[in-house]
Amino acid sequence: MGRQIIQTNRAPQAIGPYSQAVRAGDTVYLSGQIPLDPETMQLVTGDIEAEIRRVFDNLKAVAEAAGGTLANAVKVNVFLTDLSHFVKVNDIMATYCTQPYPARAAVGVAQLPRGARVEIECVLYLG
Repeated sequence: MGRQIIQTNRAPQAIGPYSQAVRAGDTVYLSGQIPLDPETMQLVTGDIEAEIRRVFDNLKAVAEAAGGTLANAVKVNVFLTDLSHFVKVNDIMATYCTQPYPARAAVGVAQLPRGARVEIECVLYLG
């Protein structure tokens, strides 16, 4: 089984030595996304809802570049600098993912890249 690197201009370019996603067989591992605008490579400004939506839009773009959708997500990991925003993540995630929902973890962290308040990564199964 080979590895296929997934890349799209509809999501932010990697800000380090990693790929937006890697497909291995029927599984696609999406790197964590923070709320970067793919055109400006700047963090979106506004409320936390705008940031969470930008993250899911970025994940959606990478999932589509891999030949899937967020409906193919089997595992989602959420990282928040303030766990009080977890309810907003739930509300917004329900508009991007459908039942049956993927497995998920949510972790409170001290810091995220570029001062972001939210980062989300996921794994897709395309089989």
